[in-house]
Amino acid sequence: MEENIKIITSNKKARHDFFISDTVEAGLVLQGTEVKSLRAGRCNLKDSYARIRDGEAWLIGMHISPYENEGYVTHDPERDRKLLFHKSEIRRLHRQVQEKGVTLVALRLYFKNGKAKVEIGIASGKRKYDKREEIAKRDQQREMKKLEKKYKIK
Repeated sequence: MEENIKIITSNKKARHDFFISDTVEAGLVLQGTEVKSLRAGRCNLKDSYARIRDGEAWLIGMHISPYENEGYVTHDPERDRKLLFHKSEIRRLHRQVQEKGVTLVALRLYFKNGKAKVEIGIASGKRKYDKREEIAKRDQQREMKKLEKKYKIK
């Protein structure tokens, strides 16, 4: 089966600030104007995360801008949106989140076969020295590639 994926937005800051141990895909409960805004690419995942509340998963902090051509029906850009998971998946995520320092972070938002999906990462926080180490490693690799090109090494 061919999967048609169109990425709307991604949260690059999350991969910088957290160690991502696992990812899961979830559907979203959206209103009509929210879907139209997403199709126009008008949303922001920065600082958004998921929370398990009363046996349900919720996406908190995602901003979907109001649709320009909306009539009298509108949506709250910052409202909490329900995530669609199987019950067993919610229980598994809830057990993992109860560990110290583990959280659920929204990584990217996309349309898959016409339906809005969000990729949630099971994350633990990085410390400042971890971030510096990662940046130094990336710079070192960039420098190595530059030297390989210069001296044509394979």
